[in-house]
Amino acid sequence: MPDLEETIHVDAPAEVVWSLVSDLPRMGEWSPENTGGRWAGGATGPAVGARFRGTNRKGALRWSTVSTIVECEEPSVIAWDVKAGPLPVARWSYRIEPDGYAASKVTETWDDHRAGWSAKLTDALLRSGDRKPHNQRNMRVTLERLKAAAEASVAS
Repeated sequence: MPDLEETIHVDAPAEVVWSLVSDLPRMGEWSPENTGGRWAGGATGPAVGARFRGTNRKGALRWSTVSTIVECEEPSVIAWDVKAGPLPVARWSYRIEPDGYAASKVTETWDDHRAGWSAKLTDALLRSGDRKPHNQRNMRVTLERLKAAAEASVAS
């Protein structure tokens, strides 16, 4: 079981949602903390083993991470492991399932991969207290924004 999970209904087909959520450089359009990033190591898009350098912001604090795609099945799932330097941080994933005619159920999950001392240190540095409620709020915002973008792209 993941540490956190949020689900939303989107009035857009799975292929539309997939095209948005798998375009990791665009994640900053939806996430309150991630500001985007770029594919790394010669990668140009999502595939198992592809790497991505993400940029993040919380208030005045800014940092970057490196992610590696660990699961990629268009149009149903994408998951990546995040590291800060050599330290494991988390696994993020999106699962997209058909949910009626031309609609989808999108589930975002977060698995904390930090060691106990690392979790305490990063929570203190990011001034987020326990990361779990912070990420839960951010996941809900991300999914609401993703929903709006997917539904707008279908409407246009």
